Amino acid sequence: MREFSLPALYEVPADGNLTDIVRRNAAQHPDVAVIARKVDGVWQDVTATRFLAEVHTAAKGLIAAGVQPGDRVGLMSRTRYEWTLMDFAIWSAGAVTVPVYETSSPEQVQWILSDSGATACVVELDAHTQAVESVRASLPALKHVWQIEAGGLEELARLGQGVADATVEERGSLARADDPATIVYTSGTTGRPKGCVLTHRSFFAECGNIVERLRPLFRTGECSVLLFLPLAHVFGRLVQIAPMMAPIKLGCVPDIKNLTDELAAFRPTLVLGVPRVFEKVYNTARAKAQADGKGAIFDKAADTAIAYSKALDAPSGPALGLKIKHKVFDRLVYGKLRAVLGGRGEYAISGGAPLGERLGHFFRGIGFTVLEGYGLTESCAATAFNPWDRQKIGTVGQPLPGSVVRIADDGEVLLHGEHLFKEYWNNPGATAEALADGWFHTGDIGTLDEDGYLRITGRKKEIIVTAGGKNVAPAVIEDRIRAHALVAECMVVGDGRPFVGALVTIDEEFLGRWAEEHGKPAGCTAASLREDPELRAAIQAAIDDGNAAVSKAESVRKFRILPAQFTEESGHLTPSLKLKRNVVAKDYANEIEAIYAK
Repeated sequence: MREFSLPALYEVPADGNLTDIVRRNAAQHPDVAVIARKVDGVWQDVTATRFLAEVHTAAKGLIAAGVQPGDRVGLMSRTRYEWTLMDFAIWSAGAVTVPVYETSSPEQVQWILSDSGATACVVELDAHTQAVESVRASLPALKHVWQIEAGGLEELARLGQGVADATVEERGSLARADDPATIVYTSGTTGRPKGCVLTHRSFFAECGNIVERLRPLFRTGECSVLLFLPLAHVFGRLVQIAPMMAPIKLGCVPDIKNLTDELAAFRPTLVLGVPRVFEKVYNTARAKAQADGKGAIFDKAADTAIAYSKALDAPSGPALGLKIKHKVFDRLVYGKLRAVLGGRGEYAISGGAPLGERLGHFFRGIGFTVLEGYGLTESCAATAFNPWDRQKIGTVGQPLPGSVVRIADDGEVLLHGEHLFKEYWNNPGATAEALADGWFHTGDIGTLDEDGYLRITGRKKEIIVTAGGKNVAPAVIEDRIRAHALVAECMVVGDGRPFVGALVTIDEEFLGRWAEEHGKPAGCTAASLREDPELRAAIQAAIDDGNAAVSKAESVRKFRILPAQFTEESGHLTPSLKLKRNVVAKDYANEIEAIYAK
């Protein structure tokens, strides 16, 4: 199939904007907890009425400070209650939110705030203030910087005391559906990030249709979602706005270091994350079982869960013997795993990268279905996702209702719909190229099956052509290799080379446990063990598993273990944890040459 679409389930209000959500919630669900915040380590609910009041208080401060309709306001913070509060406050002042990753360097901060022409910026920590101040001389439009942890929101509240409620209502009603809501700067795997202009219509079409298609997951007063993704990333914004539209309760946590504890305390019914989160849950549980001498039981339980999930797709369903085994393991293993995920949830939504069929079947088999989706900044997050009642594991689902997916002659995925971005800020050339012929050209390669389910097989720019002329899409094999507990990242190489090779980094979190189990010296590192025969054998097992998913010509023949992980700080990952392949290839050119040395 070359093209597929679904009818819209939600009609975007032509004269509305995202501030309508908080006003509607306060009018229709005044006492419903729409968000929760952490106060002294304890979750406290915030009702729709109270949230609207706090949004208006902050908006009054922005107006009093001179923020004008259409002004861009930077927002640089970890994921927390105040991020969501300020996002809606900026819109309520008639302005446009410009997210900045809280890990951004001063140079990146300077580019985003100067390119967007931001007149004000809200930051969280001293380090963020210092980053902004260090480049402030090159930001002539920037008039104000408020720091959350230094009383910035309290200052806004004092500033706005003389602003009338009617003024906020007027300002909040100025924007129309096709006006900019936010400028999200792409992560920038190559070159400088581009400012992606997403309108109020983009978010209404995106979140409204997702909520309607997944309505059982968004039951007001019953459901909740825990947000731990960065809100500077468009997927994080989806996780923020969709629950508000439903509405269901939203909780925000700044990082995933203590994610297990947060899940246990908040007990969400829905989890939205990236594959690495679900990989960590699986690998941590397996490693713990092995440490407790129950590794064989866990592996049997995992195999049973996968077999049970696959059988659910068969016309006859799971056989009686498999049902019995599944029930036994549900009591011994699966229930404990669901408890780790909060104990109340049955569904999760995964995006940002491929999840992998094995992991998809494993989670569905334990009673926690992960619905995989696909999207980009330019598509306002998800442009395709698996429906809750008709999942196809291994695909990224059907198009967002009201949108169209087309496969071009060269296999590129093309998109059309109200959820798409309006333009790249200050970059008409890039806009015209991306939106040629009225379709957004994603740069991804994919296929559609007979039911309109999309599979993503690679990136056009990442296709490797070996010396023998074989086209290799790295994503398939990299994702399989990366699923191994010891592997942090994998980058396939081989462009113009006689065969395919791979650079592999070791997951430091699991290396210590593995080293102890295998009698390695205390405090050993990936750098000290990179030629260790046992470690190489473990990585070879991961390579072999990846090779099983591709043809012989596409398989990895040789690999190199690198001495350190790729990180955002090292310049090898974007803030959304995508590989900067050109930077890795340049910095590790010698390692790549060593793969092909005779």
